[in-house]
Amino acid sequence: MYAVIKTGGKQYRVQAGDMLVVEKLEGEPGASVAFGEVLMIGEGADVTVGAPQVEGASVSATLVETRKGEKIKVFKKIRRQGYRRTRGHRQFETVLRVTGITGAGKSESWDGEVDLTPLVVINARARNLARGMEAAEAKAASRAERIANRRVGA
Repeated sequence: MYAVIKTGGKQYRVQAGDMLVVEKLEGEPGASVAFGEVLMIGEGADVTVGAPQVEGASVSATLVETRKGEKIKVFKKIRRQGYRRTRGHRQFETVLRVTGITGAGKSESWDGEVDLTPLVVINARARNLARGMEAAEAKAASRAERIANRRVGA
């Protein structure tokens, strides 16, 4: 079962269990978000189209994180005039995990567990930086312990 929802001026086709990146929404990680503006619900050949939205339909999701998106470079130039300007921009975005779809007499839910691990941590693990940080912390703790033992022995 799938649904087409509208949020942030854009439309998204979602299924239960999908990860979704949308325009920034208010809320803390782990908060529940409900979308009431469901434009279409479908399952196989059976499709229900709303005019403008399906009555009584909703999509529920869990907010995973709010982060900044990829950097967009804005470059302006007027040729032969020595005019060049470079600016950058990073738009805020919200990552959601779709947990359920209800409407048109049907409902579907996702039974998995929502992982609230941010993308920054996932990237650090992929580059083995987390292991390096743990090793550095262990080394600092052992050094502090040795220093404390020296002071006690003296």
